[in-house]
Amino acid sequence: MVRQNMNLGSDSGIDVICDVPCVVLEGRNWQAVLSGIEGSIVFIDEGNHFVKSEEFASAIKDSDNYYVLITRENLYNLPYSVDEIYGIHSSGKYKDTRKVFQEMYRIYGSNIVNTVSPQMFIVEDSNSGYDFFHAVTAEKRLKCISAAGKSNIYECVKKYGRTAGMLCVIADGAAFGAEMNRLYHLSRQNKNVVLYLPESFEWMLLQAELLDSRSVQDILAEPEKYIDSRIYFSWEQYFTQLLVNKTADTYLQYSKKKLNPVYLHEKIKEKILSVMPKLLRK
Repeated sequence: MVRQNMNLGSDSGIDVICDVPCVVLEGRNWQAVLSGIEGSIVFIDEGNHFVKSEEFASAIKDSDNYYVLITRENLYNLPYSVDEIYGIHSSGKYKDTRKVFQEMYRIYGSNIVNTVSPQMFIVEDSNSGYDFFHAVTAEKRLKCISAAGKSNIYECVKKYGRTAGMLCVIADGAAFGAEMNRLYHLSRQNKNVVLYLPESFEWMLLQAELLDSRSVQDILAEPEKYIDSRIYFSWEQYFTQLLVNKTADTYLQYSKKKLNPVYLHEKIKEKILSVMPKLLRK
């Protein structure tokens, strides 16, 4: 319908009601067409295999468009959130001749419950986030390893999942979308595997209210109003930069590469852990 409205305008008999232009991107000339699209919602339907390519990822990296990608593929070149993967419920047997009602729903729910007490943790990164969780788990004599990247988590879970007892995966949900399908099904098959996927470790620190900043809380409540996609390819990047800027020249000064030891001080540590489900809290 969006395509028909684009091509025929009012003669299509279709009205598109939106505050910004809605366009369809498809075909061999997608790069040339995309270069002329700004400030729009771009729909890309199934069958356009360029969405999997590095060229497409590169082309939209500095874009200010919003993209709706209709595909069953895992898009490994794009840092999309686990919370932005949807299915569509349809009703009506004869969809070409009868009115159809459709509803979007999030595919992936959380399988963490407060009663879980993991014996082992697998953390996505090997930087400050891992430093924090490794230190906290060591205090409780629990095992914590780094997967050294989100693409390695699945194999780590397969390796340790059957022997580690209750196992918890901690990864940055803001950019974990492409890895989610196989890991989610693995966690459903193995009831001892649970997933904790905050937006990012930096998002956790911001949520912990360590900073006396109303502006930070406003941003966390509605981040889509503040994050410029032309500058930040993922929300993870934005939250990191926000935390670095807000803590610069303070005792909470943050570095992604190595954890500032102040974040392990008892009161600060407990504030950070309070953001999580009851996995590592007293």
